[in-house]
Amino acid sequence: MNKRIIYELKGMYRDSFRVTGYEYGTGEETVCIAGSSRGNEVQQVYCCSLLIKKFKQLENEGRIKEGHKILVIPSINPYSMNIQKRFWPTDNTDINRMFPGYGLGETTQRIADGVFKEISGYKYGIQFTSFYMPGDFMPHIRIMDEGFSKTSTAEQFGLPYVVIRKVRPYDTATLNYNWQVWDTQAFSLYTTTTSKIDQNGAGQAVLSVMNFLAAQGIIKYSVPQLIKTKVVNDTDMVSVRTSEAGVFEPLIKAGGKAITGQPLANILNPYEAEIIETLYSPVDANVFFIHNEPLTYANTAVIKLVQ
Repeated sequence: MNKRIIYELKGMYRDSFRVTGYEYGTGEETVCIAGSSRGNEVQQVYCCSLLIKKFKQLENEGRIKEGHKILVIPSINPYSMNIQKRFWPTDNTDINRMFPGYGLGETTQRIADGVFKEISGYKYGIQFTSFYMPGDFMPHIRIMDEGFSKTSTAEQFGLPYVVIRKVRPYDTATLNYNWQVWDTQAFSLYTTTTSKIDQNGAGQAVLSVMNFLAAQGIIKYSVPQLIKTKVVNDTDMVSVRTSEAGVFEPLIKAGGKAITGQPLANILNPYEAEIIETLYSPVDANVFFIHNEPLTYANTAVIKLVQ
């Protein structure tokens, strides 16, 4: 294992900002695994830490095949993680909307530029990321519909779903999109949670990465029989929206099965604890995503279903 500083930004009044990477194997730059770019992505850092421990064991046992280099970056934004703030502390910008970066730009642009110069040459890129809305997911891989990545390759992770995402204008500044511009097959891996640790979900995410690396011939690893992966488009998901704001009371969990007409959640009056709205399932489906914060706004997609 080679532990090194991927990018460093000198600090005037406090310690320097450093992005740390862990390298395994030698030869072709084969796989880069990036963890959190946002300060609340605790589960994502935890998943990377488990992979770092696992790769160290595999390297010691000679199970990383010759000619392949693996790089793991647990966090691209340790400053925000230190104070548990989702975005960059001083100007509230999102590093994952700054790629490929600009070396003479704002702080987050410089960080994105410094990191991307180190990781843009890899054959595969795996990013542990999070959704823009707070909630719990069924574990899945996301790829972009206009990208360089293939659904058949994404299925080798062995997760329940591969979601094909329609590219939107703001996606062009993400790590996933820019990896593909530089001919890296990029996959966004969504685990069950974000701001809290789910050990079972993390274990499933780590196993999926091991499945993928074994399928690509990068590591020697005995892969269990994979479950059948369902490929869906994000535009085909059924969104259940609120019409009222209030306290969110879920009645089902991510991964649960819902039937038409089944109550999925209640919205409560925050002052009087009375139910002001009940959300029902419009179809027979699996619960793919569900809001997990105590409060919700009106006209918000708090539940997503896959038929």
